[in-house]
Amino acid sequence: MSDLDLRAASDAAAPPIPERKRRLLFGEMLIFAVLSLIASFVLSYDAIVLARNPDAILSCSINAILDCAKVGSTWQANIFGFPNAFLGLISEPVVMTIAVASLAGVRFPRWFMFVGNVCYLLGVIFAYWLLYQSTFNIGALCPWCLLVTLSTTFVFTSMTQWNILEGNLYLPPKAQATARRLVEHGWFTVGLISWVTIVVIIELLKWGNRFI
Repeated sequence: MSDLDLRAASDAAAPPIPERKRRLLFGEMLIFAVLSLIASFVLSYDAIVLARNPDAILSCSINAILDCAKVGSTWQANIFGFPNAFLGLISEPVVMTIAVASLAGVRFPRWFMFVGNVCYLLGVIFAYWLLYQSTFNIGALCPWCLLVTLSTTFVFTSMTQWNILEGNLYLPPKAQATARRLVEHGWFTVGLISWVTIVVIIELLKWGNRFI
């Protein structure tokens, strides 16, 4: 059975997705992709500044804990041989294009949305690996990096919810039905809020009043 046949069968079996839900998910994707792109621009500029002058004091170097320069000078900030922020300059315009086109009514192929979801899953894993490195190994946090991590989390959650509703993740029928119910009843939102809250609590327990 072709991909188009599978989608047609999925469409016939599943109830239609409310227009409000589509606007909400892709609107959220667009907003957080824009925020992540802005942060990536700033981080890319800062990386160039640090390359020219390793002792430079960046605008987001606020104190001993919130110190972009300290984070940006580590090997973790250039894991692929170039500033990690360059990845955001590449990926976020793609997400923005998907969001804008989808808000306009474009429906992308199933395989395309599946690949996008997998790629963004890798992005989320990478973002939280960097957060772990900053928190427990580098000993400093980068405010713009935190914005990228938060934005990546929201974009991934929105994209995943949409792909579940559309049946784009190639899940077995029972798993697809369960996942769709979780989305429709708001459990993904509960999970997102809970996850962000846990991360914030961990950071507060780690640093305490040293943020100030």
